[in-house]
Amino acid sequence: MKLTFRKTATAAFAVFLVPALNLFAGGPTKPASSLKDGNVVDSSSASVSGPMMSMAIPAVSLPAAPMPSVMLGAPMAALPYSGDMNSYTPRVELFLGYSYLRAVPTLATGNRLVWLNGGSTSIAFNLNRYLGIVGDFGGFDDTQLRLAGTSGSPTTVADSSGTVFTYLAGPRLSFRKYNRITPFAQVLFGDAHASAVTLSDCAGGGCTPLPTEDSFALTAGGGLDLRIRRHLAIRLIQAEYLMTRFKDLTTGNNTMQNDVRLSSGVVFRFGGAPVHAALAPLAYSCSVNPSAGFPGDRLAVSGTALNLNSAKSAVYTWTVDGGTISSPVSSTAGIDTTNVPAGTYTLRGHVTEGDKQGESADCSASYTLKAFEAPTVSCTASPASVTIGGSSAITATAISPQNRPLTYSYNSTGGSVSGTGPTASLSTAGTTPGPITISCNVVDDKGQTATATTPVTVLASEAAPTPVTSALCSVNFDRDIRRPSRVDNEAKACLDDIALTLQSRSDAKLALIGSTSNTEKAGRKLASERAANTKAYLVKEKGIDASRIAIYTGSQNAKTVSATLIPQGATLDVGGNIAVE
Repeated sequence: MKLTFRKTATAAFAVFLVPALNLFAGGPTKPASSLKDGNVVDSSSASVSGPMMSMAIPAVSLPAAPMPSVMLGAPMAALPYSGDMNSYTPRVELFLGYSYLRAVPTLATGNRLVWLNGGSTSIAFNLNRYLGIVGDFGGFDDTQLRLAGTSGSPTTVADSSGTVFTYLAGPRLSFRKYNRITPFAQVLFGDAHASAVTLSDCAGGGCTPLPTEDSFALTAGGGLDLRIRRHLAIRLIQAEYLMTRFKDLTTGNNTMQNDVRLSSGVVFRFGGAPVHAALAPLAYSCSVNPSAGFPGDRLAVSGTALNLNSAKSAVYTWTVDGGTISSPVSSTAGIDTTNVPAGTYTLRGHVTEGDKQGESADCSASYTLKAFEAPTVSCTASPASVTIGGSSAITATAISPQNRPLTYSYNSTGGSVSGTGPTASLSTAGTTPGPITISCNVVDDKGQTATATTPVTVLASEAAPTPVTSALCSVNFDRDIRRPSRVDNEAKACLDDIALTLQSRSDAKLALIGSTSNTEKAGRKLASERAANTKAYLVKEKGIDASRIAIYTGSQNAKTVSATLIPQGATLDVGGNIAVE
């Protein structure tokens, strides 16, 4: 019954293996090692070794034996990788590699798989991107057995020979999210067959301490594959929990044994299509921003490529028929249009990922360089009419549509104009009465000019009018009966205005005439005090030069001080007023 199960499992594994070999593009694999009794053993090196422990012989254990050298596989065609492996799922994955078994704990009672080295192979059929079905076969060999003596006899380690084979199958879940690595997890079920263990150089019935056994086996764990090429990967690690149910030879009952299986090797990947086969051909569009400018402007260039393969590096090139491509960076660049004449030009872009059809694309975009527009200018004079010898302010208002730098100049049909900026001054000294035309001129750095004119009329000089005096505001003293000559706040408002007039007319003088009413007894003395106090305020508070102010007493019947402005050249009519020293 057990032999039939083992043969069935071996046949099923062969059914898995044959289709995978037929998928390999380089033809059938020819192993470099010999296949003996279902176990892969290196024909050129020492046999794989490891101990087994019998339940019937207590405390059987063994120190670590050296790992074997295993040579598997055959030459493969050098197929270059192309495409994004994030989406690439091989239909079949064949693993060949080294495996190591160890009991947990090492000397657990009833576990005959204590420390074994060997090889394993598995074949996985991927149903989709994530889920696959795995068939797994492993073979292990032992070379030593630890025997615990009885009745105080010492423990001995004897050379031995025996094998263990595992036949497992189950589901696998792969995580194909990354470009070069593929983690996976799997749970496998099946049979573990352990052959009888025979002591070397031994004769007699006691030379086979461990019998042949078959046991249910289960593994659970995962691993990590590193892609080297499209059809080849390295299994960096495959770590699994292994559970068996061999008999405890001491009690005769089936018990559960716990082991760890570690594997590493190569993975051959067959079938499936690389992602680039499903990619649409490259598409490329480009633009110039702004699409219109002026000679000397720098224009920005950008390109947008569709259907790029992220596993490849795109190469961008640019050409223009007007200007120079500067600072190209991937899909962006700039156009230097210095000294390029006005006109319409074309940008051409090219992107490529390889030499195959659909791996390159072109684009084009037009751009226009416009001729510079001439500046404009307007010209005004203020005032527009002056007498001979007078002056007028000339203002030129110029605009360059492209904000080019402007230079100003002026000329006139009479008089002289001074100034080199937006404003100038016309002098009419030495001219004759009549019209004068002023020209305002601008030129930009491209030599483009603009001119505007404005007229100025020169008038003949007229005889200057004779200056006359003028009355200013009066200060009242009828509010403070107790201090009839005091300058109060209301009076100061009038005097502030007078001070402003004197400050603006620096050549004028002022006459202050103090008066009293007929009812006041002080008479001329009070009138002079009022005039003196008014003058004192203008001199001390407003800083008016005292020599510019003369004070008088008048005969007016009023409690006031009247102010009269005396321009240069004018004469004050004193009348009946009396000067106060």
